[in-house]
Amino acid sequence: MGDSSGSVSVDIEIIPWGGQEHVVQTSYGPVSVFVCGDQEKPALITYPDIALNYMSCFQGLFFCPEAASLLFHNFCVYHIDAPGHELGAAAISSNIPVPTVDDLAEQVAEVLDYFGLREVICMGVTAGAYILTLFSIKYKERVAGLILVSPLCRQPSWTEWLYDKLMINLLYFYGMCGLVKETLLQRYFSEGLRSIVAGESDIVQACRRLLHERQSKNVMRFLEAISKRHDLSEGLKKLQCRTLIFVGESSPFHEEALHMHAEMDKRYNALVEVQACGSLVVEEQPHAMLIPIEYFLMGYGFYRPPQLAEGYGSSPRSPSSPPISAELLSPESLGLKLKPIKTRLAGEEE
Repeated sequence: MGDSSGSVSVDIEIIPWGGQEHVVQTSYGPVSVFVCGDQEKPALITYPDIALNYMSCFQGLFFCPEAASLLFHNFCVYHIDAPGHELGAAAISSNIPVPTVDDLAEQVAEVLDYFGLREVICMGVTAGAYILTLFSIKYKERVAGLILVSPLCRQPSWTEWLYDKLMINLLYFYGMCGLVKETLLQRYFSEGLRSIVAGESDIVQACRRLLHERQSKNVMRFLEAISKRHDLSEGLKKLQCRTLIFVGESSPFHEEALHMHAEMDKRYNALVEVQACGSLVVEEQPHAMLIPIEYFLMGYGFYRPPQLAEGYGSSPRSPSSPPISAELLSPESLGLKLKPIKTRLAGEEE
């Protein structure tokens, strides 16, 4: 696993829940990929936020029976963890250079090459959403669609830069201490979910325990990479893969999501603002994602109604249908208490 020749090798360990963990060796170091489902199906790639792995970031969504049925019925899911964020990860040597965001995006490309994936749907959360968006800009032909949760797309604001600097110093000197955990929990969850007065949510308590298991040096490396990210606004204007953006109204990155939606071609993207929710919509309100994702997939021809699943043997086809219609993504069709999702049909006047 220390080979730096650029070749891609893999170690495989069979683990529970019907999936396999692959440790894929890339030019930028090893990366853990947990693969769930039938690899003959189209690929859904996920990438979590800072200090989270596929389990602590996406279990709320993928353990939701309706969402699991929808996603695993249509996709093989490839959960990519940031380097050193996988379960049981050892501390990465300080002799290994901290990767840049471009390195992490290239690492995603090498993972796809290993598995022989040509065209994928990507789902990322905050920092992970940035990495997958950057990958999409670099490799437009390989990304059919994006599902982004509280995404980042610009350089850090002064406030975020100061928070990141504080956390990097705390991680360096004190490790995964209480203040770092609280700062990360504020990043992920709404105040209501974190309220001590109302009784802190089980989700928050579980996340705090999982954060305690993270290697502080590895978290620091990912945070350093993200804190030096560059602005993707110009690239977003040229990105024409269909995109579904979720953001919690109380997310610290709410304005980032609005900016991203404004910069992208309105024919190809839709914004869902989830009320009373922080950044980690996949954990805090996963049910709010279900119907928008369902309609999003209908636009690709991937989705098949559950009643047709039995005896319906053909694999879902590759996405080739027209852009998502405004009617499909209207609040009335979604049936959820969301702010209006503004989309425009191709050729529609501003």
